[in-house]
Amino acid sequence: MTDGTTENTTSAGEAEPRPPLLRRLVHSRVARAVTAAGLVGVLLGAGTVAWRTDTLPLFSSDPCWGTFDDTLTERMFGDRETVAETQQLQPDPSSGTAVYGQCRITGYEDGEKARAAKQLTVQVRRPAGYGRQDVWPAEFLAADMAPLGSGLTGMVSPSRAWLALPESCTGQVGVLSAPAVVDLAMGDAAVSGSVPEHDREDRAALADAVVAVANGVRKELGCSGRFSAPATDKLAALVPWREADPDTLCGIEGLSVPAEYSASLRHGRAGVGGGATRTCEAGSIYPPGDLRLTTVVDPGLARIFADEAGNGGTRLERVKDGGPSGFGSIDVTRGVYLAQCRTGDVAFVVERMKSVGSEKGQRPNLVRALLPRYVEAEAERVGCGPVRLKLPEVLE
Repeated sequence: MTDGTTENTTSAGEAEPRPPLLRRLVHSRVARAVTAAGLVGVLLGAGTVAWRTDTLPLFSSDPCWGTFDDTLTERMFGDRETVAETQQLQPDPSSGTAVYGQCRITGYEDGEKARAAKQLTVQVRRPAGYGRQDVWPAEFLAADMAPLGSGLTGMVSPSRAWLALPESCTGQVGVLSAPAVVDLAMGDAAVSGSVPEHDREDRAALADAVVAVANGVRKELGCSGRFSAPATDKLAALVPWREADPDTLCGIEGLSVPAEYSASLRHGRAGVGGGATRTCEAGSIYPPGDLRLTTVVDPGLARIFADEAGNGGTRLERVKDGGPSGFGSIDVTRGVYLAQCRTGDVAFVVERMKSVGSEKGQRPNLVRALLPRYVEAEAERVGCGPVRLKLPEVLE
């Protein structure tokens, strides 16, 4: 690639120049999605699939709200040719506030035919929990997420990043609604690089990118103030998968895996504290693991689990004098307790991400076995304890 353009090839092998509009849109830096109609024709004509065609009339003229400069784009995509599609920020249909929008940047390999090699998806939204059929927690609250630090309410991994926007900019939310966030996804969350140095570089680039996009969104919404750049050289160490100790799951003394599941949960990884959430995972193969335990200490983010805590299964109760007020529920796949601590709501979640086998055909309820001790230990750790739960005799 020399001048930032490539050529189409005819069946006879002769080079045929690209249409002028496509040459303008596909180049060595981020392309601008000029018009909806023109973009649809270009994408389909190039042999790619148009993205969310139902929202195309809302595309803006600046990629990702003008946030990706040449330096950041090169860090994310190298010297690949890129195409960007950006949707205007618009009122969120669930809340009526102007905090909804999407952007996608695709990097293509050089060659005879354009082949997508790397893709970044950016969303501005209010995440919801499992009670509303949203998979956001599964993707963005994984054990490999590290706090962004520097007073930023957000987290980052080699493939995912998110940052909460200030309510002074996006509008006050209801008691059961989470704050608006900017989130970035690069590829499959279950696949990380095999070389730690590459993971560190990818994570640092995503950390800078999510802050840059969040600042662009604030400017687009007409809000004052900017987020400070993250201290990427001070991010927590990468979280490796390793042999798990079945008697101290998540590093918690007394949190023991039932013997019937020891073979199925023999590997694990535990996230670091100090951020909005702390998650640990365990499984027989990795990633992403079969079992996940999460503590959410940011009160706004904890509201993601309010629906599930109230309506996700059989009601949980505290024992007498069992700590601060709260409510929760449990079923065979997930237990959620939302405690009303002095610092605000804290969510404790134990969930089977997929079916976990047990030895000898015996299947004691794994969530039931782990939830009480996990909540008790984590509540003590975050200064909310003691919280002691009374389990229902039968799960509905």
